[in-house]
Amino acid sequence: MRKATVALLIGAGLASAGIASAQDPAPGRYSMQKSETGIARLDTQTGEVSLCQEKDGQLVCRMAADERAAFELEIDLLTKRVEALEKAVKSGESVAKPDLPADEEIDRAMGIMERMMRKFMDIVKDLEGSDPATEPQKT
Repeated sequence: MRKATVALLIGAGLASAGIASAQDPAPGRYSMQKSETGIARLDTQTGEVSLCQEKDGQLVCRMAADERAAFELEIDLLTKRVEALEKAVKSGESVAKPDLPADEEIDRAMGIMERMMRKFMDIVKDLEGSDPATEPQKT
């Protein structure tokens, strides 16, 4: 009788441990907690919180109110920027004004290019004036 009771206690302990481990969620992207109005779902990668409710056998999730407000504010700001850019394009304005180099920078760049071209032309003249028969053969 005592062995049967011990066996039952051990079996019940193992069964409850099995049930407890089956209920522990595997680590993943989402973490869910029951709330008064349904289920709160946390996206562990983005931090986004959604409120979920079961409807017609499916879990339907919506963004939390404060995140929804931030999301809509960002959409409004982007919409205003797009409208401003479209208005600028229609009126013929340049959206981005390029920064042109100063005259000194242009003169310096042209001086470098001129020296480079002169040296290149000197090399070409040397090669044109050389006699291929007198040059050593390169292998």
